[in-house]
Amino acid sequence: MPAEHVLVTGGLGFVGSAILHALLNAHPSFKTTVLDIKPTPLGYKLPSGVNYIQADLRSKSDALRAIRGTKPTVIIHTAGYSPTGSARYSQTERAQVFSINVKGTENILHAAREEGVKAFVYTSTCCVISDDLDHDFPNMKETLPTGRATTVYGQSKTIAEHLVLSVNYPELATCALRPSVIFGPGDTQLIPTLHACIEKGETPFVVGDGFNLTDFTYVDNVSHAHVLALENLLGPKSAAGEAFFITNGQPIPFRDFCLAVWTEFGHIPSYEIRIPKTLAWFAGSILDWVTWMTGKEVTLSAGSVKDAYGVRYASIEKARKVLGYSPIVGLQEGIGISCKDYYERLNGK
Repeated sequence: MPAEHVLVTGGLGFVGSAILHALLNAHPSFKTTVLDIKPTPLGYKLPSGVNYIQADLRSKSDALRAIRGTKPTVIIHTAGYSPTGSARYSQTERAQVFSINVKGTENILHAAREEGVKAFVYTSTCCVISDDLDHDFPNMKETLPTGRATTVYGQSKTIAEHLVLSVNYPELATCALRPSVIFGPGDTQLIPTLHACIEKGETPFVVGDGFNLTDFTYVDNVSHAHVLALENLLGPKSAAGEAFFITNGQPIPFRDFCLAVWTEFGHIPSYEIRIPKTLAWFAGSILDWVTWMTGKEVTLSAGSVKDAYGVRYASIEKARKVLGYSPIVGLQEGIGISCKDYYERLNGK
């Protein structure tokens, strides 16, 4: 494969930096550039030979300036914003979410078409389907219709994914990857949130029956899939115009994943308290009001209850057949690596 110039947006972030390193390992001859809204952290050094450009993709002129200045042949667009905590289940950050996830994607796509970029891989999310929190989604396939997400994040990523796939032409091949919940070294959301449950004394509580299957995806599997998608769009192009679910291929009861994480930190709940779904939702709704009135964040909310008992896992058969994707790190191994990383971060190592 001839040398290409790949631009990774959001390349300083958790997922973006993993994609960058996977790309460097797979194609060391490629020229690579990181684009991010953040300046490089003090003392941080990008890998040798990697260029950096700071730009705000919410600005159409900024996006065009960045692409004209770097002249990439391929873009991996992973920059985005996901609300956390109670904001995930409300519309309080709608303007910010849409400005980054939708307008930012629209602007980078416009610049890509203007400047002759030939391949565009978009980091979408399973949330374009599974963030319809009122329904279960067992064994999701790409044939399911989008547009029913109830969260602002799922809604914004649905629109952005549609924008990406709708501009797939011979001159610009595009595809979208839909990872499930991502974890790994550097994770700032999933593992830290579950670890915090230990100190809060929340680990004994089980919402529903605890057997609801959920997908989790180790970050190296996500980055591996992006490299495969890039190679496909530069080669056979059988992925052009398509979306693909990317997971570990190991759906696990949500409760079992939590227990596996807590065990890595030496904690095993000595008892369990099972809370019926209806009662948990009612309690979460009350605590939503407490959060709104006091401004203090609580773990439980009506939305988080639905997340905790929902059935959400996807088939990766399409990714296997078209991209040749197969997870390279198993779930248990990934949990061990991630928890060790977070433990070392907590202890300043």
